[in-house]
Amino acid sequence: MVVRRKSAAFYNKKPRARTLSGFDPACRDCPRLARHLDRIKAEHPSYHARPVAPFGPERAELLVVGLAPGLHGANRTGRPFTGDHAGILLYRTLHRQGFASHEGSADPSDGLELIGCRVTNAVKCLPPQNKPQPDEVRRCNHYLVEEIALVRPRAILALGAIAHRAVLMAFGLAPGRHRFAHHAVHELPGASLFDSYHCSRYNTQTKRLTAPMFEAVVRDIATFLRSAR
Repeated sequence: MVVRRKSAAFYNKKPRARTLSGFDPACRDCPRLARHLDRIKAEHPSYHARPVAPFGPERAELLVVGLAPGLHGANRTGRPFTGDHAGILLYRTLHRQGFASHEGSADPSDGLELIGCRVTNAVKCLPPQNKPQPDEVRRCNHYLVEEIALVRPRAILALGAIAHRAVLMAFGLAPGRHRFAHHAVHELPGASLFDSYHCSRYNTQTKRLTAPMFEAVVRDIATFLRSAR
């Protein structure tokens, strides 16, 4: 495991008055994403097809930051990582390490509860081809700033390089200050940032990320949090 211990002053931006939880369910600040969601809603009327709210308690030791909702996953169900392949590995691993009440399912009404853990995304709306543009990541970042201030996590798990950079942006740090690497740990002001390849179907099918690799990262987080209590 690679450990990097650089730090900088936290980006102390006050939350907007219009949101108390780092989320606006009616946000349409990104024109391309808003149009895309309108098209998806027309094609799939039963889909959530709106910004996807974070999932889990408002105060938690661990904040998991993904990329964005998946077309037939969170964009359909309205719960992060629910209904797609990535969620199977994520929630199963969280459950094994004591962060979830069970392994989850494709049904957002399955009674799943997160324990000391909250799951969110760097971009709250479904992007075309699962690829948000840099300006969309920046525009959505104030929600992550607000959420970190609310949740006060001691550990942050970034799933992929874009989520990693979004976390650095939320802390007001330059992208090159801490470079993304699978199983790396970076010391930020008040929190430790853990990196993992995203638990997407592509990464797991190509073996870039295996279940043991991902579980090792989450197990390290659980160990870190227990030792810090």
